[in-house]
Amino acid sequence: MEEKKNLIVDVNEKPKAGLWLLLSFQHVFAMFGATVLVPILTGFPVSVALFASGCGTIIYTICTKGKVPVYLGSSFAYITAVVLAVEAMGGNISAAQTGLMLVGLIYIIVAIIIKFVGTAWVDKLLPPIVIGPMIAVIGLSLASSAVSNAGFTSDGTVPQMVVAIITFLVAAGVSVYAKGFLKIIPFLAAIVVGYLVAWVLGLVDLSGLATASFFAIPDFAFPFYVEGFRQYEFYFGPETLAILPVAIVTISEHIGDHTVLGKICGKNFLKDPGIDKTLIGDGVATAFSAFLGGPANTTYGENTGVIGMTKIGSVYVTCGAACIAILLSCLDYVTVIINSIPTCVLGGMSILLYGVIASNGLRILVDNKIDFSKSRNLIIASAMLVVGLGGAVFPIAGSATLSGTALSAIVGVVLNLLFRDDIEEE
Repeated sequence: MEEKKNLIVDVNEKPKAGLWLLLSFQHVFAMFGATVLVPILTGFPVSVALFASGCGTIIYTICTKGKVPVYLGSSFAYITAVVLAVEAMGGNISAAQTGLMLVGLIYIIVAIIIKFVGTAWVDKLLPPIVIGPMIAVIGLSLASSAVSNAGFTSDGTVPQMVVAIITFLVAAGVSVYAKGFLKIIPFLAAIVVGYLVAWVLGLVDLSGLATASFFAIPDFAFPFYVEGFRQYEFYFGPETLAILPVAIVTISEHIGDHTVLGKICGKNFLKDPGIDKTLIGDGVATAFSAFLGGPANTTYGENTGVIGMTKIGSVYVTCGAACIAILLSCLDYVTVIINSIPTCVLGGMSILLYGVIASNGLRILVDNKIDFSKSRNLIIASAMLVVGLGGAVFPIAGSATLSGTALSAIVGVVLNLLFRDDIEEE
């Protein structure tokens, strides 16, 4: 029987204008940490990532007929593969962008197969015992990023740590103790308070405002010549192919996010609008982002975390956040201010959000009553966690390798097929 959750604002409910605007701002800023950190880590322009994130969310909403409150943001799962592909090409992004466009195509192919064959094969290939640890690995693998950004390292400073702690406590405190309207904007409140504290402590650099213009087109890159923009080429090689297996991770993440989000909203999104439509929306959005020179898009665990905490599950809010992201990507002054948000503020918020992602993986295991007294379940989960978090690397062709979440996903799928669920009963 489907688990029911009471949302303050339901999926197809449109909040009043003023409330809708504030909720949309909160949602885009809750997604902002990861959406901005990915281009910073991979070298993509922040403006392109924001623009592609907003457009991707609208594309997804159209493909799913406005039935799922999902925000698409930059995917962390592809960071290692993309960085290695760019380094192997001497700084050229051609292999990375081609690989990400092919990932979008893989999504669409899988969606078409599901449309005509059904999802039984997906359930067999990616059961909860594989999806749960996989999502946990994604969340936990980001833990070091959150801690590092928060300044809790040997080279971190006390002011950075103070800002991160305050940001975290504001987000957590508002979520737990606040009442009324304030309770539904914990992340927006945390970013505002964290930014002000960082400014008082001298951690905010606004020197870029002196040379900023009011409006600026995002720094797009295209696979053909367009005057005034960067250019890359379609490239097929081992560096490109190394990116493709990561699609297993993000497809699993996609299914897991929609499963958990469905439980929060009291709906079954895998049936209505259907996993085929959600995958097509995700795939087209990813291919579109890569075409513009941006990072891969993905359904965000942060999105699930925000909706789970705030109980605001409106599609109008996620689309409002998408429109705001597109607008922000074109406003140079705003982009400079956004870029001035210290990483310790983002780190403090990320500690909470990335923990929620990992906890969602554990929730899948609990909700599906995975029996860890069975050796096969224990072996699959253990191997995936160690491989995914232990820094394992497996060469596949030339300088191309499998590592992290991609390698963990493949290990989980193989072990699940190798050790049948009925072996111990026999």
